[in-house]
Amino acid sequence: MKNLNMFAFFGSILLLWSCSFSAGTNKDLITGLSHSYHGFSVEEVLLVGPDNTVVTSNKVALDSKIAIVVQGLANYELKDGKAFPGLMLSVTGQQGEVILNEADLFAESDGYSPEDAAVLRGTVTVGDPMKSGSTYHMKMRIWDKNKPENELTAEVDLVVQ
Repeated sequence: MKNLNMFAFFGSILLLWSCSFSAGTNKDLITGLSHSYHGFSVEEVLLVGPDNTVVTSNKVALDSKIAIVVQGLANYELKDGKAFPGLMLSVTGQQGEVILNEADLFAESDGYSPEDAAVLRGTVTVGDPMKSGSTYHMKMRIWDKNKPENELTAEVDLVVQ
């Protein structure tokens, strides 16, 4: 009986592992950058500064750039060998005022190779109407246009210096 239970347990694990389904959440406690994904697999989600290096704080200088970078994004449903990601990028103020609202930065795309679609970046220029001393919420959503239930969201509060 014990062998039968062990066989059923390992069989279940193997069955779950063989599925190409993935989900998870993560939060960087230093920057506050959080992300969750469903259907996609992802290696890492980073907050990077203007010199393309990982930042160690959510404090950003006025008149600089900040980006959320997703690396190792996989499990697209390909069409003619191409991936068709969607990328929404928004920034809102403390009172909910809209600073930036791009519904799909890839709306006009003819698709990308899976390798090119594996690294996506949402960049925001920190400037007018943003003000020094205020906090803004940056959110990025990526989805697979061929399989919309595959999505990744990443968000962070930015403190403008």
